[in-house]
Amino acid sequence: MRRLMMLSSILCLGALMTAALAAVPTPAPPQAGTIALVGGTVHPVDGPDIPNGTVIFSNGKITAIGASVTVPADAQKIDVTGKHVYPSLIDASTVIGLTEIGAIRATNDAAEVGDINPNVRAEVAVNPESEIIPVTRSNGVLLALTTPNGGVICGTSALLQLDGWTWEDLTLQSPIAMHVNWPRMSPVTAWWMQDSEEKQLERRDQQLRVVRQAFDDARTYMMAKAAGQAPEPDFRWDAMIPVLEGKLPVAIEADELQQIQAAAAFGESEKIKVIIVGGYDAPLCAELLKRDSIPVIIGGILRTPQRVDDPFDTPFTVPDRLRQAGVSYCISGGGDASNVRNLPYHAAKAASYGLPVAEALKSITIYPARILGVADRVGSLAVGKDATLFVADGDILDIPTHVEQAFIQGRKLDLTDKQRVLWDKYKEKYKREGISN
Repeated sequence: MRRLMMLSSILCLGALMTAALAAVPTPAPPQAGTIALVGGTVHPVDGPDIPNGTVIFSNGKITAIGASVTVPADAQKIDVTGKHVYPSLIDASTVIGLTEIGAIRATNDAAEVGDINPNVRAEVAVNPESEIIPVTRSNGVLLALTTPNGGVICGTSALLQLDGWTWEDLTLQSPIAMHVNWPRMSPVTAWWMQDSEEKQLERRDQQLRVVRQAFDDARTYMMAKAAGQAPEPDFRWDAMIPVLEGKLPVAIEADELQQIQAAAAFGESEKIKVIIVGGYDAPLCAELLKRDSIPVIIGGILRTPQRVDDPFDTPFTVPDRLRQAGVSYCISGGGDASNVRNLPYHAAKAASYGLPVAEALKSITIYPARILGVADRVGSLAVGKDATLFVADGDILDIPTHVEQAFIQGRKLDLTDKQRVLWDKYKEKYKREGISN
């Protein structure tokens, strides 16, 4: 009996280990040979849809796309008739790979100690074994910007491709932007705010002084270094030099009107490139943003109004109001790592409140690629771009749609993830109990 119990325990442990391993798929090997996706509706994004189209890619790059494309004899043909082929969706504001469980401090590496940390690089803290990564790419989000968020000047972000053994494998491009948390310009009087208005204004002024002093110190350091008179090396100010030279944009977290206006004014005074992240009130100062060519990464659509007297649909209409005003924008999922997978539904919500469907798709593909400076490689399907794409059984903006195949630089991904493992587990439970799905 004891032996039977031990054998049973071993078998159960083996089954648990198998299930756990199944939820962490092995990174895909490099593309071998040529692959042709044939017969599906191809969505290049930058051009009209191609019914019954073909996409051919080799060595991780797209080599041909169209309705009348000759497939090489040695290519692996994959019939995707009735399916849809899309470029990877891109979430331009996340902490994916830096945060696993929000309530457990040990799994949160998005924030560094201190107010001024421009030398922080998000990619070096990324956890390639995060269970959130496979879940995210299972819904077509194969690329995501991961950003530090601690302090006032937080550090630089990195664009990740969501498959790889190490953080180096996952990093498609870095740095993308320097990130700054801009303080609220007016005090909050909500029930949950414990600090007095005077204390809030005092904290705001102190944070603004910190930001201005940091930029002044970095500029002094840069000028001294250029003149051959630099003091001891300072990693913080070295990281700021590309910003001051206009080579690296500054992504400023700002939602309210006064925040956005102050951030734009700061960018103009410092002669730096600015990207607004959040942008709830961006349509209210659209003329300013358009004049200064400041793009907006909208911080999520599926949220409640920011003020009690705002119309209920205010967050849903931000993208279309920016589009009509001629402001460059894209839609993000709002920053929560666990819900990056829901990115297409943010775009779909905006589409249901005025944003044209074609624009909604662009807002999570080519528009973020342009804002992040990687449109030459990703964001649309075109010859010469990375073969980072997926095949779905329907419109990716529709919730019932399933992603059936995905490729990152031509590497075919294993789309196993924890949620699929649990789905299969409980489907078997109901099957044993005679309950139909």
